This record gives sequence, structure tokens and C-alpha cells, in this order.
Amino acid sequence: MDNMVTPIIVGIVALAIGFLIAKLIERNNASQLIKSAKKNAASVLKEAKTEAESIKKDKILQAKEKFIELKSEHEKVINKRESKMSEAEKRTKDKESQVSSELAKTKKLNSQIEKKQKEYDERLDFLEKKQNEVEKFRKSQIEQLEVISALSADEAKAQLVESLKDEAKTDAMKYVQSSIEEAKMTAQQEAKKIVINTIQRIGTEEAIDNCVSVFNLESDDVKGRIIGREGRNIRALESATGVEIIVDDTPEAIILSCFDSVRREVARLSLHKLVTDGRIHPARIEEVVKKTSKQIEDEILEVGKRTVIDLGIHGLSPELIKAVGRMRYRSSYGQNLLHHSREVARLCGVMASELGLNPKLAKRAGLLHDIGKVPETETEVPHAILGMQWAEKYGEKPEVCNAIGAHHDEIEMTSLLSPIVQVCDAISGARPGARRQVLDSYIQRLKDLEDIAFGFNGVNKAYAIQAGRELRVMVESEKVSDDRASQLSFEISQKIQTDMTYPGQVKVTVIRETRAVNVAK
Repeated sequence: MDNMVTPIIVGIVALAIGFLIAKLIERNNASQLIKSAKKNAASVLKEAKTEAESIKKDKILQAKEKFIELKSEHEKVINKRESKMSEAEKRTKDKESQVSSELAKTKKLNSQIEKKQKEYDERLDFLEKKQNEVEKFRKSQIEQLEVISALSADEAKAQLVESLKDEAKTDAMKYVQSSIEEAKMTAQQEAKKIVINTIQRIGTEEAIDNCVSVFNLESDDVKGRIIGREGRNIRALESATGVEIIVDDTPEAIILSCFDSVRREVARLSLHKLVTDGRIHPARIEEVVKKTSKQIEDEILEVGKRTVIDLGIHGLSPELIKAVGRMRYRSSYGQNLLHHSREVARLCGVMASELGLNPKLAKRAGLLHDIGKVPETETEVPHAILGMQWAEKYGEKPEVCNAIGAHHDEIEMTSLLSPIVQVCDAISGARPGARRQVLDSYIQRLKDLEDIAFGFNGVNKAYAIQAGRELRVMVESEKVSDDRASQLSFEISQKIQTDMTYPGQVKVTVIRETRAVNVAK
């Protein structure tokens, strides 16, 4: 029993000791926890204070920055206002200075004006006095001159007028010359006037010769058949050919009028076929005109080919050959264009051979130089330029193209063929009789030109050259002055213009020279 109690007591004592130890340990842990909590609390408080200090500093800095910003904005506003005020003050000062300077200038000008007015009044008085003195002196001089010369004032005036006539003529000629120079500034209008005058003087005759064909009839009975019932036949014929048919009282003749010579020829041949056949009605007219047109086209082509072969020209474009054939039905200044072109081609070939140039190219250029005159459609381009464009289009050489375009000085000459073609064209046109001028009338025209020149005083010699296109007048230097020479040229040109009828224009050149000849021995 004692053995069982002892362990129980020992166990109880051990439990009590263990309980005490546990309590002590627990108490010790609690004190440590309290210490750590206090530590943590102190650290948290420290951190909170630190954070509060930093936030405080930030807020203070933000407040300072905001203050500085507001202060700068305020200073800007103040500076702006101050600058505006300074500018306004400156402008005010400038205005004041300007006004003061203007006032000073005005005062100065007023004083100068007053001074000038005073001087003007003084000078006016002086001039009036001098004028009175001069008038008295002039009267006394006139009286003395009348006594010395034994002439009255009116007689002296008459002599003075006579002496001043030559000077007046010279001044008038100078004025005319200046007027002519001014007229050159408006050359286009002057050219139009010249063209209109030329058309008025010779246009009617040329138009009749070149635009009208006469179709002869066996009897006047055929006229009614050509006109047809209610004019149907003649209207159909005019519509098909494009030619105006005039049926008037002319016995046994019908007039065909049209600018296009090819159409006129078509109408003439068609009428001939219809009259010969006897069947004249609208359907038959259209058929015959169509056939005739085809015939004329074939004939044009054949004429072109024959012309090219005769001249020994090879490799010509078919279109250019056709244009050459159309020249047969075209006239220029009354001269058949094909005959003219053939003549120019032959002349060009001869000249080129003599000068050592290519005669074939020269003939080619001479034959084609006027192809611009036969366009199928009317154009405003000059015929030389149009012909050059055609030649370029159909592959002609540059020398030939330049010769075609430059034969009337439309463009600059770049090859030796160009002046040859120009000269040969002038030779063919200037030949007496080439352009419907017989030799007698041609010579008479030259003589008339020279006679007009000899009708003026001081003319020594006169020569009509360039087929009557230019008149050169030699005058005596003792009788004709330089100014009078210019006047004489003008008077002769006016006399020719009013007294003669001529195509184109006549250039009048007055030559005056003074020669001093000595012989050294």
C-alpha cells in the first residue's frame, strides 16, 4: 500500500511542478508577446510619424509650387498690361511727333508759298513792263525796217511766207515719215487695207477668169432640157457637182461658176455627156457625174505620173503625185499651176547642175514648191508651210522640205536648194507673158512706170526692174535734198497707185548721191 501511494504522491508532485513550470513559461511568453507588441507599436508609430512628415513636406512643396505658378501668371499678366501701356504710350508719342512735324512742314510750306507768290507777283509785274518795252521796240523796228526796205509789213510777211514754204514742206514730210513709221506698228491693219484695195481693183476680173467656165450648146432648145421640169434636172446637177449653173439669155451657152476648177471640169464633162446622150433626168445625172468624177480622178493621177516621169523624178508618194495632177486644174495669177511648177522644176535642175548640186533633188523641190495651193480641204495655213508639211508627212528629204517652206521666206533657209527654188519661182512668174501679159503690154507698163518718175522735178534717171515690181529713181543731188528724196519717193508711189492698174505692189526707191572726184597725179 505504501508502495502504491508513494508513486501517486510523486506523480501528483510532478504534476504540480509541471503545472507551475507551464504557468511560468506561459507567463514568460506573454511578457515577450507584450514586449514584441510594444516594439511593433513603437515601430508603427515611428513609421506613421515618418510618413506624416513626408506627406507634410510634399503638401508644403505643392503649395509652394502652386504659389510660384500663380505668381508667375500674375507677373505675366502684369507684364502684358505694362507692354500694352508702353506701346500705347509709344504710339501716342509717335503721333504727337508726326503731328508736330506735319505742322512744322505746313508752316514751312505756307511760308514758301507766300514767298513764291510774292516773287511771282514781282516777276509778273517785271514781265508786263518788259513786254510793253518789247512791243514798243518791235513797233519801232518795224517802222525802221519799212523805211530801210521800202516794203510794208504785209509785203514782208508775204516774202517770209514764201521763204518758209520749203521749211514747211520739209516739216510736213518729216511728219509723213513719222506717220509711216507709226503705221508700221500697225502693219496688220495696213496689210488688210492693201489686200482689200487689191481685191477691189483686180479681184473681179481674176474671179471671172478663174472661177467661170462656158459650156457651148448647139442650140438654145437644149437649155430647156437641161433645166428640166420645174428645174429638177438643173437642181440635181448642181447638187451632184457642187457647181452653180447659170442659164441666161446668152445665146447657145451656159455658164458654170465655181471656185474649185476640178468640180467645174466634172460639171462640164458631165454636161457634155448628158447633152450628147440625150437622156437628161436626175437618176441619169447622178450616174454620169459619178462616172465623170472617177474619170477626172484617174486623169489627175495619170497627169501626175506623166509629169513625174517626164521630169525624171522617182520614189514620189502617190498622194504627192495626185497633188501634182491636181495642179493642172489650178491657176495662179492667170498662170497654169502645173505648167508653172514644171517650168520651175526644169530651171532648178539647170541651176543646180551649174552650181554642182544635186539636180534631181532640185527638180523635186521645184515641182513640189506649190503643192500647198491644191488642198482637198480649205485651210488658213500659207501654201508654202502647208506644202512643207505635206512633204514632211510623205517622207521627203529635209532639203526639199525646207526649199518648199522657204520659197516665200515663211521660214529660214537652211539649204542651198532653197534660194534656187525661190529664184526660179520668181523667174517663172516674172517672165513676160507667163501670167497673161503679152510682151507689148508688159513693156508699156514698164515705160509708164518710168514716165511717172520722169514727171517729177530733179529726176535724172529711172529704171523699172523686177518685172515692174520695183522702180529705182536716180535724182540730182543739187536739186533734191535728203528730206526731199523721202518726200519724192512718197509722191511717186501715190502717183503710181492712183494712175496705174497692176497686180501686187510696186516698190519705189529714190537714190541720191553726191560724188567728189579728184585725180592724184
